[in-house]
Amino acid sequence: GIRILGVLPRIAICYFFAAVMVYYLKLRKAFYIGMLILLLYWVLCFLLGDKVDPYSMKGWFGNKIDEAVLGASHMYKGEGMLFDPEGLMSTLPAIVQVILGYMVGDYIIKKGKSFEMVSGLYAAGVGLLVAGFCWDMVFPINKKIWTSSYVVYTTGLAMTTIATMIYMIEFRGIKGGLAKFFDVFGKNALFVFALSAFLPKGLALIKLGEGVNPWNWLYKKVLIHVPGAKENGSLLYAISVILFMWAICYWMDKKKIYVKV
Repeated sequence: GIRILGVLPRIAICYFFAAVMVYYLKLRKAFYIGMLILLLYWVLCFLLGDKVDPYSMKGWFGNKIDEAVLGASHMYKGEGMLFDPEGLMSTLPAIVQVILGYMVGDYIIKKGKSFEMVSGLYAAGVGLLVAGFCWDMVFPINKKIWTSSYVVYTTGLAMTTIATMIYMIEFRGIKGGLAKFFDVFGKNALFVFALSAFLPKGLALIKLGEGVNPWNWLYKKVLIHVPGAKENGSLLYAISVILFMWAICYWMDKKKIYVKV
């Protein structure tokens, strides 16, 4: 009954296949094959999915494949239906996204710290954003099934974001308190990600009452009673969790403890 796939397994699978493709095919061929995979995925979603709504979670063709290969007992059940957001078929376009990310990193290294590099990132990022929105008209942007338009759009968004950060931090020298706040997360990114899954599930085993455990106690007993809309308490709880995780990472940074792979 244990779920086989998930975020970290997907990262591992995508890194493995992207690395093999880049190493043996070289970057240009890997890019072209990646584009073919995005187009093929679109065709598969359209032809094999539900005729009425092939691009929805319920109508996605990958559900049947996941159930046949993985088995229903090993799939994610948190969507109110049998659907795995890190399913086998949606991993295909995710692999392409890793290849695109490698290309961005390779471009930054080869161009070096220059305005040509930043402007190139901006231009390519904006181009992908526009392409993603255009593709969305016929192949909707959908993270749950990791549509090809989602890959193109989010890659463009990531490229413009990193170009902005490089320009502001490396060229303008803006390194204020906000940058330092996020710095401790970056130094132990994988650890805090795993911790954010381990703590809620681990502490949920300790019962403090009906539906209450050490992890959700603050929300259930305190923040849920915050005046106004119920979302206010939820927002304060989310902020509290972020600050709690930050405090752990800050302590680790002070102690020079860094968890790496």
